[in-house]
Amino acid sequence: MKEFSLLDEYLGNQDDSVHYSSRKLAKVVREAYPIGIPALIMKSSTDRLGASAGYSFHLGTPDGLLRRLASWLITKNNGKHNLLLKLNRRLWKRHGREDVALSAIILSNIDHSMLRTNPWEILKLSLRKQEPIDGLLLTIEELLRSGRKIPSEQIREEWSKKRLVDGHLAILTTYAGMIRKIMPSANMVDVLNKINLPESDSVITRIMDKIIAAKPQN
Repeated sequence: MKEFSLLDEYLGNQDDSVHYSSRKLAKVVREAYPIGIPALIMKSSTDRLGASAGYSFHLGTPDGLLRRLASWLITKNNGKHNLLLKLNRRLWKRHGREDVALSAIILSNIDHSMLRTNPWEILKLSLRKQEPIDGLLLTIEELLRSGRKIPSEQIREEWSKKRLVDGHLAILTTYAGMIRKIMPSANMVDVLNKINLPESDSVITRIMDKIIAAKPQN
């Protein structure tokens, strides 16, 4: 694809020194996001899905390009995964739609056993007081797709007692588990049902309705 060729050319022109600085890498990936995206499409996405969706920007970068970018970051990193964790924090702080998506791929593919880190805990600590639900779902799905186990019910119960956004994370991870036939206990459903949800119809309320409907009967 032309877009891949343009991205590969751009990345090939980067000096190896960028892989020693999370700040430089954050700048490189921000400049890479628009490569191959027509300007009119990029502006349209930004207008529709920018601040109103909770992102600082949304350029419409295709998933394939983001995965190619993540592959370059990880391959060129030479095992310095602590630096990728620093980049992950910068991406969440900047909080573009592409930043969150790229972060999900990176977080799912670095060596957490070597780092002695927990990707779910990193995700939770990265969250702001409010987050776009699609970004949470995207990251959860990416972690599960990479073979990470769903957090235990004990951990999800702890989340539900903290910030509202942590409670919503517990709901979404539970639902992602249900899709994979990991059904919640009756106690887990009761715990999640105490979390504040929007009174109006929303994605999170519809998801919670499905969880309640799956509650085991005594």
